[in-house]
Amino acid sequence: MSDADDTPGTAPRSRTALVTGASSGIGEEFARRLAQRGYALVLVARRAALLEEIAEEIRETYGTTVEALPADLGTREGVAEVAGRLSADGRGDAAPIDLLVNNAGRGDGGAFATQDPAEIDAMIDLNVRAVLQLTRAVLPVQIARREAGETGRVGVINVSSLAGEPVVNPGGSVYGGGKKFVTLWSESVAAEVRGKGVRVTVVLPGFVRTDMTRAVQERGLPEFAFVSRAQVVRDSLRAWSAGRSHVVPGAQYKTADGLLRLLPRSVVRALGGRLG
Repeated sequence: MSDADDTPGTAPRSRTALVTGASSGIGEEFARRLAQRGYALVLVARRAALLEEIAEEIRETYGTTVEALPADLGTREGVAEVAGRLSADGRGDAAPIDLLVNNAGRGDGGAFATQDPAEIDAMIDLNVRAVLQLTRAVLPVQIARREAGETGRVGVINVSSLAGEPVVNPGGSVYGGGKKFVTLWSESVAAEVRGKGVRVTVVLPGFVRTDMTRAVQERGLPEFAFVSRAQVVRDSLRAWSAGRSHVVPGAQYKTADGLLRLLPRSVVRALGGRLG
């Protein structure tokens, strides 16, 4: 993406993005940055009152259309409701979705043998199953639109995590394992749809200053260990616009990711054990 693409108003007003987990953190940042670029928005989150508050603020600030869609993506009903919105093909009242941002997630930790089975299921439902089902809902519509001759960028951004790359993750095995799945699956889907004019990008942030990482922040990690939400979103949109299937935001994490991949697996396991 060129610098010009990173300025307000560069996306056509007809473009619509749906962002999950949009009431805070990275999801809210995605919503604001896309609105700045002229996208109409469909914002999804569990907290209806907060979601509507953010939607109204974005409408007033950026003058774009914002639809608030409260839904719990940890439930089948919530996923089905959002999937129905993603299936809109533009022939009805609802605009088709040009960009789906799968950002909603949860990061419950703890030793696997003592984790609550219900909490494990809930994390898998939100971090993995919802991402698959929502992507499955939107891709056929996007592919059909491209086959019908529509132009413009369409596709999906999946927010994964470096927690699954490439170190082992004691105390976060379900979270890290789920994110590893999302990363590999996303890259496979990206290869499947690349020739159809649809872009799928998976984003692997390290530590980001959000409510979800508050416990990590309280450990007193140095400032350089964190990347900003703005940088994560900026790097993600640039990678997606350029048709890249994989991006690691932040120079420090790009470097660490590359170095870890060169180490023997035994060293990686030992390092992961110490970090855990």
